[in-house]
Amino acid sequence: MARARPRVAIVGAGPAGAFAAACLLRGSGDAEIDLFERLPTPWGLLRGGVAPDHQEIKRLEDTFDRQTLRRGCRFLGNVEVGVDVSHSELMGHYTAVVYATGAQTDKSLGIPGEDLPGSRAATEFVGWYNGHPDYRELEFDLSAQRAVVIGNGNVAADVARILTLSAGALECTDVADHALEALRASRIEEVIVLGRRGPAQAAFTSAELRELGHLEGVEIRVDPEDLELDAVSRQWLEEKGSFTARTNLELLREFAARPARRGARRRIDLRFLRSPAEIRGTERVEAIDIRRNEIVRAEDGSLKARALQEDMETIDCGLVLRSVGYRAVPLPDVPFDERHFVLPNDQGRVRTPEGEPLRGVYAVGWIKR
Repeated sequence: MARARPRVAIVGAGPAGAFAAACLLRGSGDAEIDLFERLPTPWGLLRGGVAPDHQEIKRLEDTFDRQTLRRGCRFLGNVEVGVDVSHSELMGHYTAVVYATGAQTDKSLGIPGEDLPGSRAATEFVGWYNGHPDYRELEFDLSAQRAVVIGNGNVAADVARILTLSAGALECTDVADHALEALRASRIEEVIVLGRRGPAQAAFTSAELRELGHLEGVEIRVDPEDLELDAVSRQWLEEKGSFTARTNLELLREFAARPARRGARRRIDLRFLRSPAEIRGTERVEAIDIRRNEIVRAEDGSLKARALQEDMETIDCGLVLRSVGYRAVPLPDVPFDERHFVLPNDQGRVRTPEGEPLRGVYAVGWIKR
């Protein structure tokens, strides 16, 4: 009797779902794989999260197409699991269900004024300029001279770069038309990027950081005093510092040593050891209060930023974009870890609240981690 072909449903057709499908096809060439996606198009963040001036990354779409759809995977778009089809229905029709739904919401700052107009998640801004269906109707007021970006990762770097690129540079990309029109009319002259920890702990990749220092007509500023490492950071860098962390420090020191750039039309100011305390404004964002931090060791040995209560600064601005992390959201009828915002799992195999493996249910990508 011939063995029945395994049928696998992958929920979420972003990069994690695409890689999972490709791996399944390599390991079990006879598997029938269906990719379920809430949006009408596949590949998730590759379409809606990658900056429009990073076309080399977006070319991975062809790779995903070749490794999945052209090898027999079916794509089922505009289907939301939990709304259009239930988890139990999937389990009744498939040998296994793999959840690859990512981290769909951002972490908040938890400070007064965060809900003022002009204060938004960086992911909303990214989705807006990429034409993501969930965000394309948003409006961003770019009429102020200064914007503040909170976060020290690649999304923060992308946002700062897009806000300072010239209209000519943007016109050569696939930025959404509505965003191009708004960015052409932008009056923003300075973007301040705030990181709560020190320069040694910044989460930029070196390539993203280096790119900020080579933007046409844009001056990059770093205060040399911000680069003077405290004893805790020096020890951490010696013992656990990665190649990226060391390279980033070298880049930041090179930025700090640069003379003022004559004729620069815009500026990016990278500041470290700063945390937002309050966003101020009457009807919309007008300013943000920030506190200086120090680096201390937590009980588990990790490093964290601790605010210095007496050291406060107010920055006038008209736009605040936060990029301080992301969270997965629960899925109907699927176990969820509310503390860590993931599906509880053991090496990708989803477990019940009691710790028992849930047969045929798996997690990959951010929903797993």
